[in-house]
Amino acid sequence: QVHLVESGGGLVQPGGSLRLSCAASGSVFALNGMAWYRQAPGKQRELVAVITRGGSTNYADSVKGRFTISRDNAKNTVYLQMNSLKPADTAVYYCNTDTATMGGYWGQGTQVTVSS
Repeated sequence: QVHLVESGGGLVQPGGSLRLSCAASGSVFALNGMAWYRQAPGKQRELVAVITRGGSTNYADSVKGRFTISRDNAKNTVYLQMNSLKPADTAVYYCNTDTATMGGYWGQGTQVTVSS
């Protein structure tokens, strides 16, 4: 049974930071690379960052140098540290496996709003 719970979103001023967390069910976390996605109003959901089971990472060009994805295998948790936030980063952020499809299971997401 897949279960994903995202948290840590909120309202932050431009240039600020937030740290998102995602608690995943053990089987999902242990067997998969994990990723963060985001969906802004009126836009398609997009891949933001990926971390493999071995810890290798990859980022969308729009967040490179500002966001850092990490995972704690002991806690079945994946994190997204977001620094130097911009209004364009405003979206609902979701975590899932790195091969997730729109038709599959998704958690409720966590809202990030960057505004002065």
